[in-house]
Order: sequence, then structure tokens, then C-alpha cells
Amino acid sequence: MKKPVVCIGVGEMGGVFARGLLKLGYPLIPVTRDMQLSVIASEISDPQAVLVSVAEKDIDSVLAEMPEAWRDRLILLQNELLPNDWKKHGIENPTVISVWFEKKPGQEFKVLIPSPVYGPHAQLVIDALTSLGIPTKKLHSEEELLNELVLKNVYILTTNIAGLETGGTVSELWNKNEKLARSVVADVIDIQSHLTQQKLNTDQLIQGMLQAFDGDPEHNCKGRSAPARLGRALKIADEAGLPVHKLREIHAQA
Repeated sequence: MKKPVVCIGVGEMGGVFARGLLKLGYPLIPVTRDMQLSVIASEISDPQAVLVSVAEKDIDSVLAEMPEAWRDRLILLQNELLPNDWKKHGIENPTVISVWFEKKPGQEFKVLIPSPVYGPHAQLVIDALTSLGIPTKKLHSEEELLNELVLKNVYILTTNIAGLETGGTVSELWNKNEKLARSVVADVIDIQSHLTQQKLNTDQLIQGMLQAFDGDPEHNCKGRSAPARLGRALKIADEAGLPVHKLREIHAQA
């Protein structure tokens, strides 16, 4: 029998990965929020991998209490994720996927574009998702991973935050409110530059975002997490002393 995969978080997105892993023949160990990681790790000390599929707001606390035995076999798939989010907890080489498909309750998953994956367990993730017909692409460097994570952050923060003002779909956002969208993008990229300490290519990020728009033009901008995303973005901007005028204007109106 294959070694088990520990699944921390068993929501909609985690369920998609779980299905793929089960199809590959891996036993699964589900871990819910009321279970202590250290207790489970004492019983399952040598899993094949540990999939972390909790919400963005919970990832920091989960990584902070991650047992030592599991730290070299993590698979992370959260939005708003950047290398510092795991490195500050002493985690150096996780497998990370930038997820470009969505899964809502009662609906099958919907793919926008192929999801890029990087890390020691990248092939496991690719095989699991391929078994479900979900396209992926394998990355070959940490630099490529950083670019992909920043792109996903730009996409989801721009659409969610701009959507607080416009509503509608991503195609409507760009076709009817391009000026607003570009103002939000500029603020979001300023925040990403601060977090990564990198000079980012705005034109390249916008082109990548528009490719994702084309992947699902009818994707709604404003998800239920939009107000929380805006709040987290403004908290970072305040700590960094960034003006982000458009984000503050949308917050005031909201």
C-alpha cells in the first residue's frame, strides 16, 4: 500500500485534490480545524505528503504549528501566497501550486488556465489533477514560481477589489472599466513589490491577468472574500507606508 497523504482542510478545494489522490491509490488522512496537528503527526510521522488546503486567513497559524516531521513534505495551494509566508516559519522547500480552477459547492470544478506547480512533490500534484482532467504545468525554478504567485495575487486582488465597486464579470471589468482596473492593478502591484522586494513588470502582469480573463470571461469579480482581501491589502499598505489611493477610495465607498 502507498503511504498516506495528510489533508489539512477538507473544504471544496481540498476535496478536488483528495479525489485525484484517491484515484492514484493514496490513502488519505483528513485533518479538521478541531484536531491537533502534533497528535496526528505522532501517529502518522512519515506520510507521502501533507496537503494544506485551509483558507488564506488560516494559513499562517497552520504553518506556525506545523510538526517538524511534516515540514519537508508540504503541498501549499492558497491564494495570496508568497515565499515569505512559508519561509518565516522555517519552511524552505514546499511544493506550491498556483490554482487556476475554481470549485464551488454543488458544482463541478471550472478551469481558467493551466495551474503551475513547483517543488519536490510537483509530479504527485500534477498526476492527481491530471487524473481528473485538470491541466497543469510544471515549473523549473523558484523565480518562475514567484512570478506565477504574484500573477495570481494580481488577478484575484484586482478582480475582487475592483468588483466591490463595479460588480459584474472580469470581461465587463476590463471592457467597461479599464481605467478603474488599471488603477487597482497599480496599487496591488505596489503591495506585491513591497512584499517580494522585487521590481515587477506591470505590463507583463497585466497581460497574464488578461489571459486568465480570456480563460473564463464570465467569471464574477466580487467573491464573498472580497472585503477581507481589501482589508488585508490595506493592512499591508499601512504597515509599508504605501499610498494605494484607489484601494482606499474603494474602501471608503464600500
